[in-house]
Amino acid sequence: MDKKNDSFCDPLPLTYCNEHKMNQSNYTYDSMFIFEHTFHVPVDYDNPETGQISVFVREIRSNLSKRNPYLVFFQGGPGFESPRPITHSGWIKKALSRYDILLLDQRGTGNSTAANFQTIGDWDPKKQADYLQHFRADNIVKDAEFIRNEMIGDKPWSILGQSFGGFCALNYLSFHSHGLKEILITGGIPPLMAHPDDIYRRTYDRVKRKNGEFFNIFPNAQDRACRIADSIQKTNPTLPNGDKLSIERFQLLGLQLGFHDGYANLNYLFEHAISNGELSYSFLKGLLGLQSFDTNPFFTVLHEACYAQQFSTNWSAARIRDEFPEFDPNARHPFLFTGEMLYPWMMDQFQALVPLKEAAQLLAEKNDWPLLYDPTALSNNSVPVVAAVYTNDMYVDRDFSLDSAESIKGIRLWKTDEFEHNGLRSHGEKVLAKLFELLD
Repeated sequence: MDKKNDSFCDPLPLTYCNEHKMNQSNYTYDSMFIFEHTFHVPVDYDNPETGQISVFVREIRSNLSKRNPYLVFFQGGPGFESPRPITHSGWIKKALSRYDILLLDQRGTGNSTAANFQTIGDWDPKKQADYLQHFRADNIVKDAEFIRNEMIGDKPWSILGQSFGGFCALNYLSFHSHGLKEILITGGIPPLMAHPDDIYRRTYDRVKRKNGEFFNIFPNAQDRACRIADSIQKTNPTLPNGDKLSIERFQLLGLQLGFHDGYANLNYLFEHAISNGELSYSFLKGLLGLQSFDTNPFFTVLHEACYAQQFSTNWSAARIRDEFPEFDPNARHPFLFTGEMLYPWMMDQFQALVPLKEAAQLLAEKNDWPLLYDPTALSNNSVPVVAAVYTNDMYVDRDFSLDSAESIKGIRLWKTDEFEHNGLRSHGEKVLAKLFELLD
């Protein structure tokens, strides 16, 4: 094979690559001392000659005269960049009381080498798929290990995984536990071996219940949703970015139902959705702002693949939806929103996803995904692990999480119905305080 022609990107000069890390900028903001780093890592750790990408890391410290142990944050997703430190508050403020924080823009996101229609859209679909298969939890963790060795050598560090970040944490624990001092997980203990078909059957049931809660709290929302759906059906409206708005795309707003403020946000979005007999510009722009499937494309392309282990997913959420006719877009009273489900039609209706459509299909058909977890390693675990399991979590099934926890030696659980899936973002100081209690 001609490795040069088959490479994903041009290799960087060795003199540059050997530095691996460079401080791009340092600054102080809202009592936070912030350092920015870029590391250059292999796309494929098994075949590093195929090219390199960059991984961006934002380091936050509260004290320049004292170094604390590192806490590495693994963001939810997949396909989303790390949170930006806007204020010295929430979980970041609480974490800085005992750690220096590292916020990783997971490969392909944020300030790391981007993976989207602008950067790889003109590639051959097979090359796209071959490239994107390396953007799952296993390689995100390998990036973290690369960075750990560069920053602190053989010393272990602590990690915090939120949602999909918890999937990364258990992959880390399975295959690289020597690099870990302790693990904190919030709303993100993954099913270790479950097939997405079984996961989505439970997900549709939970989303149906969330719809019921939403419409009970805001009694006018159901009628407004039906009116909006009827208007979409009659007028075939266009969104501000040029995409056509379908009823199915309108239903995707149900992703908000799993957040602590999601019910209210949707209710107030719907209040002024109709203007002079048509959908208002403010509604259309608001809907567009709540959907990041195009700005973070491999949330759609790789979401189901984050469960795949030696089997194909074949657009599981779309197939299982046929078992739940109540989510039919033509249904009214009740009209139901979907949740964290990704569908093949999205690759047509989102303009920015169209260039990745064929690659997404190849990834959905892929059946030789490597294993993400090692049950033997987890059962013999010696790393302290604490985790918040949310009773009302719409995205990560509580029962699957508890089943998986039984396989992790020494894990300590905090089971709570006080928060939604985004409890770390909405009530971060309280959530971390409880996890610190379990650690201590």
